[in-house]
Amino acid sequence: MAKPVCCDPPNEEFEMSIEANKALVRTFYEAIDRADFAALDDLCHKDFVFYSQVDTPKPGVMGFVNSEKAAFDAFESVRFPLEQMVAEGDKVGAYLLFLGKNQIRNLGDLKPRGKDLRISLFCLLTIKDGKIIEKRAHFDNADARAQLTAP
Repeated sequence: MAKPVCCDPPNEEFEMSIEANKALVRTFYEAIDRADFAALDDLCHKDFVFYSQVDTPKPGVMGFVNSEKAAFDAFESVRFPLEQMVAEGDKVGAYLLFLGKNQIRNLGDLKPRGKDLRISLFCLLTIKDGKIIEKRAHFDNADARAQLTAP
């Protein structure tokens, strides 16, 4: 009797694909951490879409870059370390930190006050044709605002 598909041993090609997806995401976040936004063009699919919140799509790599640069440009000494990844099929989950000091310029309605910001983010990325086609970011806006406005 044949085993059900769910119980078959991992397929070597499938495992290599997962490792390739994780390597792609690692390269993506390394580029962001060093503020090399130009490198993202080669890593993202032509139909890339970024969701900064659940129902807020920003199409194209430039939609993502413009969104991220607004935050990065408000801080000095920005670090964006990738702490952990999990992957399954065409999905890669990435747990990251955002670290920086808000003293360069306004961040939305918040004036720079020299406050350190340390927040965690979880991003879910989808891979298609060896490139990132979708990125969904989830973080606690209220926590970030509280840190930046604390006395």
